[in-house]
Amino acid sequence: MRHEASVTSISWIPSEAMSGPLRVPVDLGIGHYDPPPPDVIDDLAALRESDRFRFANHLAAYVDVEDGRIVDAGYTGGGLIGATTLRMAGRSVTIPAVAYPELQSAPEVGVDNVRFVQTAGGRTGAPLPRRINRPPFIQITAPTAWTTLALTIGADGSSSFEVVGASPFPRHWFYDGSGALARKSGVIDFSQWAAEQTHDRSPWHDVEVPAEVADVETATERDVSLQIMGATCHSLRKYREGEELVRQGEPAVEVMLVLDGLTDVVVDGAVVAEAGPGSILGERAALEGGRRTATVRARTAVKVAIVAPDTLDAAALAEVAAGHHRESRYPEGES
Repeated sequence: MRHEASVTSISWIPSEAMSGPLRVPVDLGIGHYDPPPPDVIDDLAALRESDRFRFANHLAAYVDVEDGRIVDAGYTGGGLIGATTLRMAGRSVTIPAVAYPELQSAPEVGVDNVRFVQTAGGRTGAPLPRRINRPPFIQITAPTAWTTLALTIGADGSSSFEVVGASPFPRHWFYDGSGALARKSGVIDFSQWAAEQTHDRSPWHDVEVPAEVADVETATERDVSLQIMGATCHSLRKYREGEELVRQGEPAVEVMLVLDGLTDVVVDGAVVAEAGPGSILGERAALEGGRRTATVRARTAVKVAIVAPDTLDAAALAEVAAGHHRESRYPEGES
């Protein structure tokens, strides 16, 4: 009997993800940010044709089982690279990206499962002149972007995946075997990526970068996040690692959307949950006009968008509050 499974990463550039002079071409409309990928994927080739991602890593594999014993295993997936479209003076030019060869470790066959590890990625075909932090101190070709995924398939047909590593930029979303969004990279760092991730500092030269990953927010949170980013009165705020976004017991009603970074939700000194990109914070105080009943602390550097609750749909905020698993662990009040 053959058992098949897969995990897929899609890598894309969200708005406000770049920093410094290198973002100027995007701000001028020469380059572009990407709309968020879909919550469910079923046709990677179509997404690539419609310019919906920069690259994808599709790790697909199989195990053959006879009489409960694994007799064969192999890879069936690979990487897909996108392109860079430049627009200037009413004209556009599409420059194909440069795909690096997939790195596929030999299947690790255990007593009752097999583990597969695959790296895929590359770089844009367009040059990206920039300073780097070592000789020759100036680099013309674009940095390297990648994800490294692991997939374990059991002799009973069960499967699980993990994110072994990834480039600090762009944003990476991870989809399970059914094509549903399952995890996200929690932190992106354009400056680090531009300065450090040349080809010789990537998995193709045995250099891996551990990835911070976060849980996926609810569908309602995604709807509210669009309202927040569409509000003309929203503001942006940054927090350093260890800083408090909100403090338990304080009165406040503003609503926050985590744009980047990971936070710990702390109640009475105990960490009860985490919140990452796409998470909504502060909805209960907005609904109830109460006090914060949790402290939210930045585990990494964090960027949030902030908006007054009266610009948002109250019913959607109530649904966000009801859908938060962490809320059931809180005292009555607000996160």
